[in-house]
Amino acid sequence: MHVTFRQLQVFEAVARFNSYTRAADHLHLSQPGVSMQIKQLEESIGLPLFEHVGKKINLTNAGREMYVYSQSIGHLLKEADTVIKELKGLHRGRLAISVATTASHFATRLLADFSQRYEGVTISLDITNRESLRRQLENNEPDLVIMGQPPEGVDTESEIFMENPLVMIAPANHELVKEKNIHLSKFENEHFVVRESGSGTRSAIQRVFDEHHVTFHTGIEMTSNEAIKQAVEAGLGLGIVSIHTLELELETRRLAILDVENFPIIRHWHIVQRSGKRLSPVGQEFKRFVLQEAKQFISLPALRK
Repeated sequence: MHVTFRQLQVFEAVARFNSYTRAADHLHLSQPGVSMQIKQLEESIGLPLFEHVGKKINLTNAGREMYVYSQSIGHLLKEADTVIKELKGLHRGRLAISVATTASHFATRLLADFSQRYEGVTISLDITNRESLRRQLENNEPDLVIMGQPPEGVDTESEIFMENPLVMIAPANHELVKEKNIHLSKFENEHFVVRESGSGTRSAIQRVFDEHHVTFHTGIEMTSNEAIKQAVEAGLGLGIVSIHTLELELETRRLAILDVENFPIIRHWHIVQRSGKRLSPVGQEFKRFVLQEAKQFISLPALRK
């Protein structure tokens, strides 16, 4: 059976209005044009769809069955049209976001607010380390990435949306907590709990110590900021982490930020995408949202610079 949507549309109108003339007016067609579409449909089906009794027309058994299907098909196409229009807008769609572990503290709040504004959008969130983010960008997997410095050797587009200060932390009862403007050389013999080699944070720390000709001693390497904070609190060494990971510890006074010369180390948060990637309307709106509104999701004490 070879049937066109136009034939079904014309048939559905004739059956609904029970009139060729009214169907023609509704569809802005000539009456002969309507008759031709019905004739072609009947030939394709191989059965009459209408029976003519005087000037009246009635559906045949085949016509009644076809009327049910034509209505269902019409409803489905209207639904498809609505979905496509929504995908072109901001009511529906999918968004794949990857976030550096250090940024997860504020990124989850940010995404929660965005998802409340656009409830029909399905968000896929991956919180992972720098090496994984690099691999994802190389493979053009996520729509957007929130991270520190974009990886070298990968063709990306990025924009800075917020500062990312790295601060030195110690247990709240540490003897250095009350000291001011501590010279970096005082930490020559200290041991630090730090992120693994290759992380953006670790590289930035090493660079600052090297620039000031101070030896940086690594006591323990850890793969998460949560582990670093717990280790520092337990007295296993000092730590250097993003201030954006410390909100709870500062509020509860479990950790303290040391006042050190040349600190904080100012880095930046970037929103990153693979070069040439065409973002959907939802992706474009999320990028705008991050660039313009991300700062409101951070509540931390002011830092001396």
